[in-house]
Amino acid sequence: MPQAWSSKDERQYEHIKDSEKKEGRSVKRAKQIAAATVNKQRKAEGRTKAQRSRKSATSRRSAKRSS
Repeated sequence: MPQAWSSKDERQYEHIKDSEKKEGRSVKRAKQIAAATVNKQRKAEGRTKAQRSRKSATSRRSAKRSS
């Protein structure tokens, strides 16, 4: 798992992967679906690098406007 993932993310990944395998998907496809789902959740919560840099860029723009 990526280092940026929390233990909650890892548990969620394993749960989704197992569920997808039970649905009859291949192990490779189950891993892809699980990783995409966890990353989508992290992005929605603003816990990705892209989200952090986007937030800081937005706050910099706001600071420039107010000066």
